[in-house]
Amino acid sequence: MVIRAEEEKDRSAVHAVNAAAFDTAAEADLVDALRVQAQPAISLVAEDGGEIVGHILFSPVSLSGRTDLRIMGLAPMAVAPAHQRTGVGSALVRTGLERCREQGFGAVVVLGHPGFYPRFGFHPSTRFGIDSEYDVPEDAFMVVELRPDYLRGASGTISYHAAFGSV
Repeated sequence: MVIRAEEEKDRSAVHAVNAAAFDTAAEADLVDALRVQAQPAISLVAEDGGEIVGHILFSPVSLSGRTDLRIMGLAPMAVAPAHQRTGVGSALVRTGLERCREQGFGAVVVLGHPGFYPRFGFHPSTRFGIDSEYDVPEDAFMVVELRPDYLRGASGTISYHAAFGSV
């Protein structure tokens, strides 16, 4: 399996993976919208034997009152049902976090499963005094600092790109 940057030729396969991994096509449509509207975005695919079996997208988010901080939001991440629980998602997250670090981002937020994301260093956002603009369970909204103490003294509310309002 290879994790690599999404290419234009991958778009229909990425849409299909996202549509298959979720109950509706909303996340697949969100990826299509963010690809065009959110910059800079980091979009990676997992390719196995020439087939796209996973996808992850990171897009910029903002922390209220802290325009100086460069933070990404991880969402969505999708793995084709036949390839779930095989390490594809973990490989996508690890590579994606490294790409965010390489591009100068200091932290990443995610709304996700509290049993999955902590293995990558994510902690509940309340530990940092950070909330989501959405009403979500405390343990499901998490943050990882890509640079030590990047969020020291920061607090506020994370806002996602406007395209998320359609999901």
